[in-house]
Amino acid sequence: MKKSILLAAGLLFSISTQAQLLDILKSTVKNKTGVDLDNPVKTKGTTTATTTNPSTSSGISTTGSNTSPVNLGSLTSTQISSGLKEALNLGVTDGVKKLALTDGFLKNEAVKILMPEKLRKIDTTLRSIGMGSLADEGVKLLNRAAEDAVTEAAPIFTNAITSMTITDAKNILLGTDNAATNYLQTKTQSQLFTAFQPKVKASLGKVGADTVWKNLISKYNTFTGQSVTTDLNEYVTTETINGVFKMVAQKESGIRNTPAMRTTSILQKVFGAQDNK
Repeated sequence: MKKSILLAAGLLFSISTQAQLLDILKSTVKNKTGVDLDNPVKTKGTTTATTTNPSTSSGISTTGSNTSPVNLGSLTSTQISSGLKEALNLGVTDGVKKLALTDGFLKNEAVKILMPEKLRKIDTTLRSIGMGSLADEGVKLLNRAAEDAVTEAAPIFTNAITSMTITDAKNILLGTDNAATNYLQTKTQSQLFTAFQPKVKASLGKVGADTVWKNLISKYNTFTGQSVTTDLNEYVTTETINGVFKMVAQKESGIRNTPAMRTTSILQKVFGAQDNK
């Protein structure tokens, strides 16, 4: 009996000591790490939310990122195509109309045609000997030739816009601010050059630019003893085309980013869908 009592006492002492040691351990862990072993935090499983994009029939997995895709679900393919074609037509019509005016190139710093780079030393030399007015006249006539030739662009652009496919239109709508202009440039660049070059050549003669430039280059060559030549026709043709695309891109960017420039219901509907992309 005495032996049993001693064993029981020893066991109780052992249990009590273990409990004290456990309490000390819990206290130390809580002080050092802030973790309360008596109230463990349950680990939540990582879940991936799946939402349905209203523009598609399939679910799109999201992991907390808040994306805002263009809502094409409310637009028909015909509406998208019509909206893009109308935007391009407006850009072309507006751009060509402005450039074809007197001073359309000359007074617009974004598209003004300067002296060809290889001839800019002529400009500097002529001004240094008091012949700045001749240099100014040469630049003015290059721009006059461009203003005269630019009207050739309209029918070429019209054909390219008309041939735009539904796929082209969707890709353009979802593209950058100048996606439509880039499409037009890809489709028309070579045709424009072919159409513009004879027109520019005729325009250079019509406005007297060819005569002025022959005189200008001749005077420079005589003064410097050099023999400078350049193909003005090719240069003005290229610069005229570049000017047209700059104007179209400007109009496209305006329609995409400025709701007030969407002057028709189809433009409002189609480009309104890409406002939050």
